[in-house]
Amino acid sequence: MVKIISSPNCGNSPKMTLLKEFNIAFANGNMEFLTENVTDDIVWSIVGDRKIEGKKEFIEELKKIKEKEVTELTLKQILSHGKEGAVNGTIKMQNGKKHAFSNFYFFKGAKGAKIKLITSYIIEVDLQ
Repeated sequence: MVKIISSPNCGNSPKMTLLKEFNIAFANGNMEFLTENVTDDIVWSIVGDRKIEGKKEFIEELKKIKEKEVTELTLKQILSHGKEGAVNGTIKMQNGKKHAFSNFYFFKGAKGAKIKLITSYIIEVDLQ
């Protein structure tokens, strides 16, 4: 089971709540939740690494990620405004590695809750 540490108060913002749940779903490997909350034409850019386009490719990438076990997820900030949102934090892996991340999200519409674009910045950091 993944230990979740979350300091942001999502309050009355449905999109902030979705972003919190979306990141927790990534850490837990909850593919059903993740695929239900993205558009069919999702584009996920992992800066400096690769670009995933379309739901089919997104699902294939999730399968690869699910194999790597996350032991702890810390969400430090969750922001949302109109069609955009952002989350930053850290993840600790079972293999002892720790990564800091910032994910930027673009929703299908101001009212629509499905995620259309994700841009991720991920760096490995010391555990200290």
